[in-house]
Amino acid sequence: MVGVSIAWHLARRGYQVTLVDRRKPGQETSFGNAGLIQREAIEPHPFPRSWFDILRILPNRAIDVQYRLTAMVCEAPILWRYWRESSPQAFERIARAYASLIVHCTDDHQALIAASGADALINREGWLQVYRNLDTLGAGIATADGAHRSHGVEFEACDRQQLHELEPALSNDAVGAVWWKNAWSVSDPGGLVDAYARSFLAEGGTFVESDVLSMAPSGSGWTLRLRNGTLTGEALVLAAGPWSIPMLKNLGYAIPMFVQRGYHMHYEPAPGVKLNFPIFDHDRGYTLSPKRMGIRLTTGAELARADDPSCMRQLLAAERAAREIFPLAKRKDDLVWRGARPCIADMNPVIGPALRHKNLWFAFGHGHQGFTLGPTTGRLLAAMLAGEPTQTDMAPFRADRF
Repeated sequence: MVGVSIAWHLARRGYQVTLVDRRKPGQETSFGNAGLIQREAIEPHPFPRSWFDILRILPNRAIDVQYRLTAMVCEAPILWRYWRESSPQAFERIARAYASLIVHCTDDHQALIAASGADALINREGWLQVYRNLDTLGAGIATADGAHRSHGVEFEACDRQQLHELEPALSNDAVGAVWWKNAWSVSDPGGLVDAYARSFLAEGGTFVESDVLSMAPSGSGWTLRLRNGTLTGEALVLAAGPWSIPMLKNLGYAIPMFVQRGYHMHYEPAPGVKLNFPIFDHDRGYTLSPKRMGIRLTTGAELARADDPSCMRQLLAAERAAREIFPLAKRKDDLVWRGARPCIADMNPVIGPALRHKNLWFAFGHGHQGFTLGPTTGRLLAAMLAGEPTQTDMAPFRADRF
């Protein structure tokens, strides 16, 4: 989503743009998310700071967060910085910057939706954050009210009766919900990325499907060595998500990124029932969302290395919890899908120039919100590359902040 959106905005401005990816657009991390454009997500995900949360996660049986010990050891310095940046004082500053991107997400997506003719993939009725406990429901409503007052987030508090009118198939374990009303959902996330990519091609862009073996300065521009040839250009934008950091090592950049993986599986609903909205089970930490392929169950975060083997434990725990609240029938997928979210220690993405190399630009590290923030990143980076001012202060997203 991020790379395609940047390519689209640059092509719209008249640049000759070649988009390079090892797979076709929409087939990597952006394929497997919950498919939400989260206008309400004005804060990133901090490292757990309370002893209650730490002790809850430590046994490694929680649904929302699990971890691999090998990854925790390998990424210990970065995770330590993540913990420090999650202190109340630091997090307040970080969240202000983060929200300055999120508030534009639906407007920026709408520009690409209109250009690509992808409106049929979009549902603008919002999604439901469902609660099993009245105390956590009350806290959730208070948080939503604060987001409404500070950033114009639209929501409706739903009691048990109102929730079950919206979603009659939910069990009585669901006692209420926050209905996020100006967030959007997408019936086929990979399909939306593909639609944006086809619009990019219609703007005169070029797509090359290939692995990138290396990148290096070449005169005043850059050369990419591909599996099947080379490409040269005046400027290079690196938007490779979790694969960005390995590509930068030879250039001397050390950006504190780690991976939070996620899994999904599709299911049929039980006969005669329907899921009307995407729902997030707040008290368990997974998402169910209606998709073209079926009802998609999406897990929380797994702290692991990107190439670690898949582990079904988190998905199976989420599946058991989901069946308590909604009547899922059989699985529709033969294999579990796995993706890697690129997370920066201070929770904000890197967007802007690589200050030690001319004509090299960065756009990665969006954590859980690359799908939401792709078009906003594309608009801002295209303006920066063109030398134009941006309404958003980009200083918090500079690569040299580390």
